[in-house]
Amino acid sequence: MSSVETTAPTAGDAPAGRAERRTRKARQPRRTSERPGQDTGTRLERFISAMIAMGQTGQVFGEHGIGKTSTFLSYIPEAHPGTEVILVPAANLTPDDLLVNAPVRDERSGELVLTQLIMRQLSPGRPFVLLIDDSLQAGETIQSQLMQIACNWTLGEHDLRALGCVGVFLADNESLSETGARRSDLAVLDRMVTLRVTANDTAWRRHLAERFEGWDLAEVFRLWAGLSPRLRSLLSPRTLQHVLDCARAGFPLVWGLPLVGGQRLRLRDVKSDGKPGPDRTAEILDGIAAAVGCPNPATIADPVRTIVRTAVRENWAVLLQGPPGCGKTEVTKAVVREETGADPVYFSLPVTNVEDLCVPVPTPDGTLDTLLSRSLMGPGPKVIVWDEYNRPKDKATFAKLMEITQEWSLAGRPLPGLTAQIALQNPPYHLGRKLLVSSNNVAQASRFTVGYEVGPEDIPANQWLIDTYGDVAETVLEWWKSDIDDEGREWITKRTLERLIKLHLAGQPLETGLIYLGDGEYAPVPLSQLEARLSESSGRKVLGLRELARDVAEWEARLAAASESSDEGTNDTDLVHQVFANAEVSQLERHAEVVARLLRHMPPKLRAAHLVGQTPERQRFWIGALSRMAELPATP
Repeated sequence: MSSVETTAPTAGDAPAGRAERRTRKARQPRRTSERPGQDTGTRLERFISAMIAMGQTGQVFGEHGIGKTSTFLSYIPEAHPGTEVILVPAANLTPDDLLVNAPVRDERSGELVLTQLIMRQLSPGRPFVLLIDDSLQAGETIQSQLMQIACNWTLGEHDLRALGCVGVFLADNESLSETGARRSDLAVLDRMVTLRVTANDTAWRRHLAERFEGWDLAEVFRLWAGLSPRLRSLLSPRTLQHVLDCARAGFPLVWGLPLVGGQRLRLRDVKSDGKPGPDRTAEILDGIAAAVGCPNPATIADPVRTIVRTAVRENWAVLLQGPPGCGKTEVTKAVVREETGADPVYFSLPVTNVEDLCVPVPTPDGTLDTLLSRSLMGPGPKVIVWDEYNRPKDKATFAKLMEITQEWSLAGRPLPGLTAQIALQNPPYHLGRKLLVSSNNVAQASRFTVGYEVGPEDIPANQWLIDTYGDVAETVLEWWKSDIDDEGREWITKRTLERLIKLHLAGQPLETGLIYLGDGEYAPVPLSQLEARLSESSGRKVLGLRELARDVAEWEARLAAASESSDEGTNDTDLVHQVFANAEVSQLERHAEVVARLLRHMPPKLRAAHLVGQTPERQRFWIGALSRMAELPATP
């Protein structure tokens, strides 16, 4: 039998942009038994073949992330060569998507007549299986339309069998926490064969083995099987895939666990009395890392930019959660431009409906096509940025975006050239205050390969401020790094820093640039030390790289004396070390000779501290500084 090219996504690959950038391995079609339902595949695969042979509608229920959809998409083209899978995500359907009455000119009479037009995907011109995914997510009108499809395999005046349909399936998780609906109409339920599945009934292990071809996952599968049912549910096969993706990228494995309601999912059981059991997250993830022979670092250098770069190169959807004003959006856009040479396709969720991105339109051939937004149809690779992701315009947006973030399609239509998706959102609480954001569920959150909680120190905006505003920015940043505590730095975001710089340059009071909390109250951060730093006439003694460079001979002598008196250094040593740590790369490069002269008098462990866990740019500078230090003439 000849090999068949899969036209739909597998568990290991998303369609559209990912399919364009990866070469898939075509596999031999699986031979099915002559007796329906008796082949040697998984329980769900046997059910699929049996329903196709019987001509019955199949209803499949199972928890999120166990590989239900991917089993359909990979198994049917293998076991039934020449048969296409038409995936219709129900959450995104509107009443006019499947069927609409439209005026069409009759070929015989030449008159305009009202004709029922059917979705183009339901008339592919070859045998197909219709898979209605997330079927309980659809609205009441769509549920009524699905009733006709499920009962009779018809839609309006159209007979799906005549169009090539050989199977109809509805799939979802029936948990009310994820769907909010039940299918209870006996007229519908009496027409379907229903199967409830678990992870052991799908082909997820085979898909993961194919995705991570160079790894032996036997120990990972054994570790997963040894977990309790609750832990296996939390660490669903989909989430396990994300954890393994993080391991392969050299990321902390915990980043593969979803952010649900703004909080990192933790792997812990529930005791018999209903109280939480011990947190086993670190233990389980360390076990997975050991099983595949990868490290499980606590963090990485320059995490935000690294995550975005990896997302573009690996075709991931990732979620970045961080406080307002920390620079998430700007750094994401900048990295996307660096990686693709083009601006990202940007959508702000408070002003965006999924219906704004696509609408059904009649076509000359008598079907309904999906008209996509121009920004989604442009040529070349594209990256979507979903800004303010947890501030959607309506409550249904999370459910509707599940198709795009998981299947990389919209209303069943693949998005051409899509290479990555970056969702940006704020945490539910910041600085003791609740933010007006929506909460997702685990099914929606687990669509992202990486979920990362961004801290102010993760966004490299300092260099941009220096490049843009020069010496004033250096002074303001020195105040931010040295004169206020950690809580103060949380109140002074990068956006606030820029406001303070602009206010000083405009000769305006600095207090007005702080976050206003109402009733005459501003963010509780004293500005007197900043005002003193900015005042040339203040006479206040400050220490930065400029001051070290101005008195380099004196500081060199002080550090030499410190190294003679103690192997650990003195207060002078600590001061210089802190100045080096606080300085931006451009400042260090500007005073490279001064840094080298002082560095040779620093204790070895402090020299090494400038190399460990730093960004590549900082590491390159300090490697060069150590080389320059070795070339300096010996001190008398």
